[in-house]
Amino acid sequence: MEHKEIAVRLRAMAKSFGGTKILDDISIDFLQSSVHALVGENGAGKSSVGKVVGGYYTPDEGTLEVFGQKVERFSPRDALGLGIAMIHQELQLVPEMTVVQNVFLGQEANRAGFLRKGDLARFHELEKTCDFGLDPHARIADMRIAERQKVEIMRAIARDARVIIMDEPTSSLTEDEAERLHQLIARLKARNVTVIYVSHFLDHILAHCDRVTIMRDGHVIRTDDMAGETKQSLVESMLGAASEISWPALPPAPDRAHTAIVEMREVATDTGLSDISLEIAPGEIVGLIGLVGAGRSEVGRALFGADPITAGSYSIAGVMQSKRFNIPKAIAQGIAFVPEDRRKQGLVLTQTTRPNISLASLGAISSRGFISTRKETARVRAMIEHFGIVPAATNGEVAYYSGGNQQKVLLSKWAIERPKLLILDEPSRGVDIGARRRIHDFIIEMAKAGVAVLLISSELEEVINLSHRGYLMSEGRIFAEADCRSLSVEDALRRIFKEQDAAPSSKEAQAR
Repeated sequence: MEHKEIAVRLRAMAKSFGGTKILDDISIDFLQSSVHALVGENGAGKSSVGKVVGGYYTPDEGTLEVFGQKVERFSPRDALGLGIAMIHQELQLVPEMTVVQNVFLGQEANRAGFLRKGDLARFHELEKTCDFGLDPHARIADMRIAERQKVEIMRAIARDARVIIMDEPTSSLTEDEAERLHQLIARLKARNVTVIYVSHFLDHILAHCDRVTIMRDGHVIRTDDMAGETKQSLVESMLGAASEISWPALPPAPDRAHTAIVEMREVATDTGLSDISLEIAPGEIVGLIGLVGAGRSEVGRALFGADPITAGSYSIAGVMQSKRFNIPKAIAQGIAFVPEDRRKQGLVLTQTTRPNISLASLGAISSRGFISTRKETARVRAMIEHFGIVPAATNGEVAYYSGGNQQKVLLSKWAIERPKLLILDEPSRGVDIGARRRIHDFIIEMAKAGVAVLLISSELEEVINLSHRGYLMSEGRIFAEADCRSLSVEDALRRIFKEQDAAPSSKEAQAR
């Protein structure tokens, strides 16, 4: 690589939480006008390095230099002042505010303390750079995670940052959206911006990054130019040994002559679903196959009672459910739901590992309103060992866990009492290769134990390879059923795009 000046330099940097050292002896140079990848398993320390550079964590040891200036005391505000902005994996937006308000939060146009109307014009100029197609007046709370992620990216770019830390920036984006983001990153690089790119999508890293730092267990394993790297070389360095990227073998498909655990017929909801008909048998893994906005998450929420059903029928184990079906009734009948947003919808971040795992099964460890701490601790320890949660502590602070270990805690919460139906919405989002394998193995374990599994994933390769059957979705509708064992990603996409071309969009239908 040609000689470039150093934008950010870390030397012998270390960081601990609660006596646990999460980073140790970290030395990395991030060069100006380059895209530098940080890769490693969850818990390797990638996001923590990003939070040190972004001013969210203060190092216990070592030095930090920004554009040649040694930094002693550092905060997110200090980082912004030095031209560093961070896009978090777990998005940091204000739900009740609009897109434009979030983008310019803290740097609104004002005069003598009064807001001016210049922000909208600034937003449209920014949109020309980003090309995200966002409605500036849309409320964040009403948006999908993919759209929220774009808002977070726009907010960082609006600050004219010279260093932008992107933590899993494509985890909720379609391939087309991810490609547009990478084109934007190339434009930023041409403007002398440094991008620190944290991701588990190795294909994206190989295609779009200039340098790579590989981390393991809070240490830097190596930093090299991307030239000559392959997916296998990165995986071997991440895991410490040669390792193949493969899918676990599916158990035999169950006999569908048996009564389905859940069955929907011509279901509709206020969230945009219409004509949803599906069934899932015990021991069967069924995938929802569609692009972002197809309505996959909404199907999961309807099955779990989070969104009311306005038309059609829904039965569980042959028993028809009423219009007043809700989440407590779903849980009581053995339905579990792992949502796509683990921090906001799945975990209680103010609590430790023990209550987070026990929360959905308190009845099994309680008597006369009192929880048996002995039973609870034993059960939680068993789940920590089963999933390989790190740190292996019942009183661990879940808020500070890596994304993969947070996901394992969330899976443990529902696995501790085997459900009849397990709904998994983006179970491997923002998760490294090692944790992803464990999650995939867990899905197979559940099916072998007779649990019906509904798998929702934006990665079509994942949902197809881990499912017996799949329902293809578009515009809030299921339009076809397929045997995933004979379905390719290319064929699924071809069928989805053909359906989109053949059917008018919901907006067009409403206009008519």
